[in-house]
Amino acid sequence: MATAEQKIHVTEFTNEPFIDFSKPENRKAMEAALKKVASEFGKEYPIWLNGQKVTTTEKRMSTNPSRPMEIIGIFQHASADMAKQAVEAASKYFDTWKKVPAQERAKYIFSAAHIIRERKFELAALVCYEVGKTWPEADADIAETIDFLEFYGREMLRLAEPQKLTPQRGERNYLVYIPLGVGVIIPPWNFPCAIMAGLVAASLVTGNTVVLKPASDSPTIAAKFVDILFEAGIPKEALNFITGPGGAVGDALVTHPKTRYIGFTGSKEVGLRISELAGKAMPGQIWIKRTVLEMGGKDGIVVDEEADIDSAVEGTVQAAFGYQGQKCSACSRVIVSEKIYDTFVQKLVDRTKKISVGPSDDPNNYMGPVVSASAMKTILDYIEIGKKEGKLLTGGKRAAGDGYFVEPTIIADVDPHARLAQEEVFGPVLAVIKAKNYDHALEIANNTEFGLTGAVYSRNPEKIRKAEESFYVGNLYLNRKCTGAMVGAHPFGGFNMSGTDSKAGGKDYLLLFLQGKSVAEKVSN
Repeated sequence: MATAEQKIHVTEFTNEPFIDFSKPENRKAMEAALKKVASEFGKEYPIWLNGQKVTTTEKRMSTNPSRPMEIIGIFQHASADMAKQAVEAASKYFDTWKKVPAQERAKYIFSAAHIIRERKFELAALVCYEVGKTWPEADADIAETIDFLEFYGREMLRLAEPQKLTPQRGERNYLVYIPLGVGVIIPPWNFPCAIMAGLVAASLVTGNTVVLKPASDSPTIAAKFVDILFEAGIPKEALNFITGPGGAVGDALVTHPKTRYIGFTGSKEVGLRISELAGKAMPGQIWIKRTVLEMGGKDGIVVDEEADIDSAVEGTVQAAFGYQGQKCSACSRVIVSEKIYDTFVQKLVDRTKKISVGPSDDPNNYMGPVVSASAMKTILDYIEIGKKEGKLLTGGKRAAGDGYFVEPTIIADVDPHARLAQEEVFGPVLAVIKAKNYDHALEIANNTEFGLTGAVYSRNPEKIRKAEESFYVGNLYLNRKCTGAMVGAHPFGGFNMSGTDSKAGGKDYLLLFLQGKSVAEKVSN
């Protein structure tokens, strides 16, 4: 019998290369893409419900955080009843979609990856406008989207084959993986294409049907991705697209008895609520709902006295202020040995003062805006708390411009148990903590309720090995920044209140969307 790999000839997975914007032709292509996307501002996008376009009287707007008066897209305001209809429709179509061969489902996902690769500049420009990502950050988002599609397509081909078991005399025995049912996907705004696409692609390629509710701050890129999937051949009935208020619509999706699992990335508070709601069986529900939850972080970089200080400074700045600190993997605490503390802090401040802040479509800016007015208020409130808990060294206020711009902010001499050292800020605010020695630094690094990413800078191999053993995070980085996980190379997900350690982009990820069925048949000798 031909294997799945023989039916679809795929090369070994490799990560999508990033765009080199130093090349004039790439800069021109990005500038042209930004103009094209801007010409479509104000376009209205429908809900997709049971394969049909639906509009509502009440509308919702997606705006540009660099220029909040600019409307990126106009969206529908779905009701809880529409959310229930979406789950019902997805449940009905599941019986059809689950029978589509895995090879065919994978072909659709590979086709979508090809379309995205062809439209890479345009999609990056949209991400740049809608959530304030700079050119390199937006490009990385789209590259990761392609990676997820290519990786999960290949993984499904591997898992589609009957899995070998320990042979039993007189039996034909094997194990197959089958899909779960209706998946509700609730992605975040900070990786508006990659995380959203990864959750949706993993669900569809494994044979599940999907109800996608994008983040309120980033529905346009999600709408574009849905259109691309339809263009690639995914049946419209397999993917329902619902925009609306998180409370009413989200709760209706999570609690519906025909919802089989929820894939969520976002805050700890919302993740815990989803876990609680999903854990309660509703009338007519015949399964325990699965939850795939990736939540917050309070990620720390440890800088040992034996570290390369300049390298540690650069890695800390990139991890703390890349995409305005709005990554769950971002460095929000740097824990520094007291022997090099003053030197490191001075170099850190000097480097941070060189960061330019402004509209994200301008390639001269390293930092763009934070995503919304409410996010800006929360960040500025935390800065005020930080000023009381430590010493403000640079930044500390709103930056110039009409957008939601916040200065890169460093607050030193923060106590390890202070609020700024324990609570997720999700903005360009870095707490600097002094450690007595390396062991003390690791102790501080492990002292939060989170456990997502962490990094250690040290040239001492024994200390590196100790971090490998005792730094309690899902993604540990050694002598490099704690952001920038690559699909396939750095399976991503964390411990404790950082989520269910789902390991997106890893070999075991698709198993979260599948269930095993063991088959044993008695055969004659």
